[in-house]
Amino acid sequence: MKVPTNKLTDIIKHYRDKLIFAEYEEKEADSLLWILIQHYLGYSKIDLVKEPDIRLSESELLKVHFGVKDLIHKKPVQYITGTTQFCDLELEVGEGVLIPRPETEELIFLINKDLKLNRKLKSILDIGTGSGCISVSLKKNNPQIDIYAIDVSEAALKIAQKNSVKYKLDINFYKINVLSKKDKGLIPKVDIIVSNPPYVRSSEKVMMDRNVINYEPELALFVTDDDPLIFYRVIAEIGLQKLNRPGKIYFEINEAFGEDMIGMMKAMDYQQIEVKKDFKGKDRFLTASLA
Repeated sequence: MKVPTNKLTDIIKHYRDKLIFAEYEEKEADSLLWILIQHYLGYSKIDLVKEPDIRLSESELLKVHFGVKDLIHKKPVQYITGTTQFCDLELEVGEGVLIPRPETEELIFLINKDLKLNRKLKSILDIGTGSGCISVSLKKNNPQIDIYAIDVSEAALKIAQKNSVKYKLDINFYKINVLSKKDKGLIPKVDIIVSNPPYVRSSEKVMMDRNVINYEPELALFVTDDDPLIFYRVIAEIGLQKLNRPGKIYFEINEAFGEDMIGMMKAMDYQQIEVKKDFKGKDRFLTASLA
């Protein structure tokens, strides 16, 4: 491994240099290293300030070494540690399940705000729940709400259920394929539908980072260029049948299709249609109502 000593300070410098050589920015390299150190060893930066001569055992050093090796191969740190932070919660993630993004936290804030303003809203359907990040976060903040979460992936549902159990939340999970006519009959009627479905066009793969392309599930990310709104159209159609009136639908969307989404929702007789921007100033969310 060619680490100069087993002092934590020397180990950090050694592996930070390796990550920078692997084309990570210096701040990112430092942040990722500390995530590994905290996860594997339980040390924080404050611990190192208090005790600058911390030394690692051979087994501890090996854990850091293989974690860094995975980072050099561009494996997302969330898949290395098996966890991610989302809306002040620590959620389990794993390969085959999409890593929650900060933009989706903004979607949670939008819904939480509306739930506080309208106490008559009692039930939510989360379509394409993945890790369960949306359902778990909403239920944690709104324990009075009945939440139904569906996904086509058994692997995703298992992780989502683990996350709900971790926080002792009663969420109803179902394996349902929204593209299947047979499965649609299993979907309950609700007051709100929320979904962050696949929306990245296949042609946009070339603009994406290697760690996403190589490790995150294509099923949860990509749609074809010839029908990029397929999931939104199907989910909006489900809303016409399954939303209680008045009801509301919330989407996370591809920034390139804000106007197309507005046109589609208008054609389906949705009202109060709004596209909202994310913290990067990009069209990222659509909300619409049914009277």
